Amino acid sequence: MTFSSLTDAFDQPTNRLYEARDARLKSRRKILDLISGNVNDHGIAYPATALQRVVKEAMLKTGHYRPHPLGQARAREAVSRFYRGEGVSIPAPQLVLTPGTSISYWYCFKLLCDAGDEILCPAPSYPLFESIASLSAIKLVSYPLIEAERWCIDLHELENKITARTKAIVLISPHNPTGAVATSEEVRGIAEIAARRGLTIIHDEVFSSFLFSSSPGPINAPHDGSLTKTLGYDKKSSLPRPTDLGAPLVLTLNGFSKMFALAGMKIGWIGVTGESARVKRALKALEMISDTFLPTNEWAQAAVPGIFTEGASFLQDYRRSVHQRSKTAAELVKNCKGLSAISPEGGFFMTVRLGSGMEEEAFAVDLLNQEGVLIHPGFFYDMPGRHFVMTTVATPAELRTGFSKIRRLLS
Repeated sequence: MTFSSLTDAFDQPTNRLYEARDARLKSRRKILDLISGNVNDHGIAYPATALQRVVKEAMLKTGHYRPHPLGQARAREAVSRFYRGEGVSIPAPQLVLTPGTSISYWYCFKLLCDAGDEILCPAPSYPLFESIASLSAIKLVSYPLIEAERWCIDLHELENKITARTKAIVLISPHNPTGAVATSEEVRGIAEIAARRGLTIIHDEVFSSFLFSSSPGPINAPHDGSLTKTLGYDKKSSLPRPTDLGAPLVLTLNGFSKMFALAGMKIGWIGVTGESARVKRALKALEMISDTFLPTNEWAQAAVPGIFTEGASFLQDYRRSVHQRSKTAAELVKNCKGLSAISPEGGFFMTVRLGSGMEEEAFAVDLLNQEGVLIHPGFFYDMPGRHFVMTTVATPAELRTGFSKIRRLLS
């Protein structure tokens, strides 16, 4: 029996950390998971009664199967209305519903690239992108985020990475795993590069509902004036977005997984904006891609308007909880000698720098073996230096327990 070369790429040995995790699970020893960004694992969930009511009504509306490749009109209008509330114009006909952001990325890569073409993606970055790129037969090329400058985007180096095969720039803001939020200046800079070089921007904004502060800074690190640059947002304003900044084509990715703690609902979307001719061509191709599979659940689509309406008050409490948990994590780093970090500006994760002399994989493996705490070493995210990555949406009790064990290992 023969297999494609793709199977070789995915048939890799288990890394040391996950060998240790599997051994611990096999022996039925507890693990305190400080890497899971699934808020359901940490006690946050969309209100059950409201969800049941919305889903029941949605299922009654979808007894007769009449799929539309771009998604149900009422669902797309509800998403468009959400953006109007954010001060952003993405008309309903320019939205494509998908079963989650991972599939949205695959749609975008297939829309824009032939085999061997390149997409610029930030480093550090989420490991999932490599798998999606492999499935799409394309190459990811990294552009750097500068840790000493609050993980800001190196626009000069980004443009230097562009080749004849580059098709798009991925902008992840709020960023996973650093928690950085791109400033208006950075977003405008990417849009100018995209316009100058004829490139598409793929804006992943899945954490856009969770912005924390207009005053980021270092935790347990010497003060650097460069860290105090003014951000292009504050607690009352929305996320800097590239939708109306002159880029030829912008594909905006978001969904319910993070926004409403509904990962299992599998509802995401792609907003298509930019030059009218490019928008029209992109939508025609995306409609064909989606029509090939029709993968987005019909009752889930029918529930979209109700989820927005019923979830408004929940979202406010949810945001406050996520923000408070992030502040708790930052304070715990501050009180932990040997660690430092740039305080997250948004999202569910934080990147923590280890002190000199510590090796990140050994630290993560020892923490799991000796203390039963799971974190990720920075190299999982193509991150230079010595770091670990952790979630900030764990409960305050979980965070305090985790850091007491981290301090014990450090001591």
